[in-house]
Amino acid sequence: MKITNVKVEMFNWTTEYQQTRGGAFLESTRQLGIVTVETDEGISGNAFLGSSRVGADHFAPGLIEFIKPIVMGRNPQDIGAIWWDMWKQNRSVSTNVIGAIDICLWDINGKISQQPIHRLLGTCRDSVPVYSSTAFHETKEEYVEEALKFKEMGWTAHKIHPHADPSYDIQISQAVREAVGDDMKLMLDSMWAYQYEDAMRVGRAIEELDFYWYEDPLVEEDIYNYVKLHEKLDIPIMSTEHAPGRYYGMAQWITQYATDYLRGDVAVTGGITPMIRLCNLAEGFNMKCEIHHGGNSLNNVANLHITMAVPNCEFFEFFPCTGANMYGLVEDIQFDGGVVYAPTKPGLGYDIDWGMLRNEYTGTAE
Repeated sequence: MKITNVKVEMFNWTTEYQQTRGGAFLESTRQLGIVTVETDEGISGNAFLGSSRVGADHFAPGLIEFIKPIVMGRNPQDIGAIWWDMWKQNRSVSTNVIGAIDICLWDINGKISQQPIHRLLGTCRDSVPVYSSTAFHETKEEYVEEALKFKEMGWTAHKIHPHADPSYDIQISQAVREAVGDDMKLMLDSMWAYQYEDAMRVGRAIEELDFYWYEDPLVEEDIYNYVKLHEKLDIPIMSTEHAPGRYYGMAQWITQYATDYLRGDVAVTGGITPMIRLCNLAEGFNMKCEIHHGGNSLNNVANLHITMAVPNCEFFEFFPCTGANMYGLVEDIQFDGGVVYAPTKPGLGYDIDWGMLRNEYTGTAE
């Protein structure tokens, strides 16, 4: 079997209003890219490229110029070798591009074997709990309202993206904890907002509120202060989502005791192949590796396969809670009372809604 073509078809993707941490409202039409890797045996694999933040038109030129020549004529079952050759281009193309091709290859191999991808990876379970992950809200009352909504639906965990104002972030955290009580796991994702001193103050406060983890309090380049923070706080710290070097930069985070959890996803880490390695690396140190949302519907499906194939990812992330990133599939991932189940169909196992997308078609790069 040989790869005979790689292309990116692009479609308009009108995103919902989403407020950013800085207070601005964003609504725009992005380009959703559908990457297709075709073979001489008629079996093809697909992935989505782009997010509601950065469209596929930003990534497609690099994919065609730098990555397509690497994979053409190769055996799509040589996933490890192809991924390594693509990774050598990580200074020329985004990890999103490398990840999209890698997902296509895993999709092909699942279809060849007539198995879901998680079966090829080594299934560990058939369901995991989901946590709701907030968008930005103006007031603490809105954060409370959203958390209560998901608790009433039976969800057991909820993550807050606050304002990057340490004092008000503590107030938001206090209000949500008071509203939901002690039986809902709460997490805080500060999105790299603080300097060390403020990160310590917020960390102390949410420790007292029994938060489950403290995510990205500092930028990942500041590993020195992550080590200090980790030494002084009891709450588990989560980082490494955008750590320099991605998978190859993780060793120092472990050996310097800078974080309790590792973090990544198929887009920012560069595909299913390095995410499985990242989870396995964490498992070797009895650490958890929590998988970040993928930025689009099919990336989230790929994340779901990994989650089902490792023992040390506790949750599946649903972000944002509004479902604004759900687009392009006939049926998106379904959540049943705060639980998500393993895909059962071959490959990625979710059908692309070509009928709907054809009305939004804008062009093809190949």
